[in-house]
Amino acid sequence: MPFSDVVTRLRAAGCVFAEDEARMLLAAARTPAELDAMVVRRADGMPLEHVVGWAEFCGLRVAVDPGVFVPRRRTEFLARRAAALVPPGGVAVDLCCGSGAVGAVLAASAGRLDLHAADIDPAAVACARRNLAAAHVYEGDLFDPLPSALRGRVDVLVANVPYVPSGEVALLPPEARDHEPRTALDGGADGLRVARRVIAEAPSWLAPGGHLLFETSRRQLPDALRAAAEHGLRPEPAACDDLDATIVVAALA
Repeated sequence: MPFSDVVTRLRAAGCVFAEDEARMLLAAARTPAELDAMVVRRADGMPLEHVVGWAEFCGLRVAVDPGVFVPRRRTEFLARRAAALVPPGGVAVDLCCGSGAVGAVLAASAGRLDLHAADIDPAAVACARRNLAAAHVYEGDLFDPLPSALRGRVDVLVANVPYVPSGEVALLPPEARDHEPRTALDGGADGLRVARRVIAEAPSWLAPGGHLLFETSRRQLPDALRAAAEHGLRPEPAACDDLDATIVVAALA
């Protein structure tokens, strides 16, 4: 299928960046039949990353299987801030790891690193194990599957928690709403249900001087900071306007 035909079909389906997507599909397809099938899936609303099988994240190519949460550009801010805090040979944990994109940035940035990751979604765990071949990846709910030997030893705990309020999940773009697990999106009534659970347990896992980092929204930021302070952490907000990213960086007091 010629490039122009792919662009036309994608544009007709409402793809804003049809030319860029067409180039990615043409590069990924091994046969004309595979290209046609990929174009159909994308035109039907499947996320481009699921169609081609990968996402670019902080300059890395991260495998993303169908049904797995697609790493967002805004989360690059969280990943880079976390990577900057990992000491040489340190211990890092990537909770709600999804495909393992944040953990992959930590591993690429920190050199020697004892990296652990966990997610409740089996498909995400399978994907993360491919992206984090040198890490320990566990399936389970937040801290539950982590080895108890990590308690009090984690230098950086990063959690890309879901923070969309339950009542707003239906308002998400169809690509997210229809193709990503709700557990990766739904943050409860006010969007902070999972963040609060992480905050409550984080102090017992962090090493002296360790940090918890998690993503949130500007609207939720005051409550997120308050929750972290109530559990003995020293929270600071950080934001990146270019990526529309808001995070909390909380040190163990």
